[in-house]
Amino acid sequence: MKHAIVTGGTKGIGLAIARMLLKRGYSVTVTYANDEESAGRCLSELGQISPNIEVWRADQSDKLAMHRFVEAMRQKETIDCIVCNTGMTLRKPLCDITDQEWERTMQVNLNSSLYLIRDLYDRIPDNSRIIFIGSLMGIHPHGTSLAYGVSKAAVHALALNLVKCFEASGTTVNAIAPGFVETEWQATKPEEIRQNIYAKSAIKRFATTDEVADAVGFCIDNAFVNGSVIEVSGGYSFK
Repeated sequence: MKHAIVTGGTKGIGLAIARMLLKRGYSVTVTYANDEESAGRCLSELGQISPNIEVWRADQSDKLAMHRFVEAMRQKETIDCIVCNTGMTLRKPLCDITDQEWERTMQVNLNSSLYLIRDLYDRIPDNSRIIFIGSLMGIHPHGTSLAYGVSKAAVHALALNLVKCFEASGTTVNAIAPGFVETEWQATKPEEIRQNIYAKSAIKRFATTDEVADAVGFCIDNAFVNGSVIEVSGGYSFK
């Protein structure tokens, strides 16, 4: 049985991806940082689809926790799919961002994913799939999310550059760049702001988490899609 890792997989986009992978017959390990309640709900929901699900607490800002997680994953025979989904945002003006806040954002959104792939490299067989969840904000700058936007742009670049590390192996590396998605992050967004966003989109709504998971599934299915940043934006900035 093929094994997949989905970081940040207990809710939102990550949960939808984990659900999709289980339905495809993978055994799946999902990680989370601190939200025990969502971890419990995730295990209950996904356990009804397949018993081949495990949930690990592994805060990606904590290098020691990630080291323990990597050591556990190295006990798997193979790691056939890695979906780097974990992300954090930081909405502050440039001059208010501290060194620690910037570095933590980069550690969670970028560095920890690189270290995970590096440390599991010899467990990734030929013809595997590595997929990053980037962001449209890594393509179109956003005035109040500087650290997030820069980190996601770097995630896109990491995906493209890692292609060279897996050259001739059949393993593909891609990034999905979602626009606005119906997740807990967006649940409290005021209706006026939602309408402003809808006005900039040809589809006039946010994406569902399953629509983002479908894009991940496309990258899994198509062995010739490699080194791509695939936008799932509903035609954002259409006008």
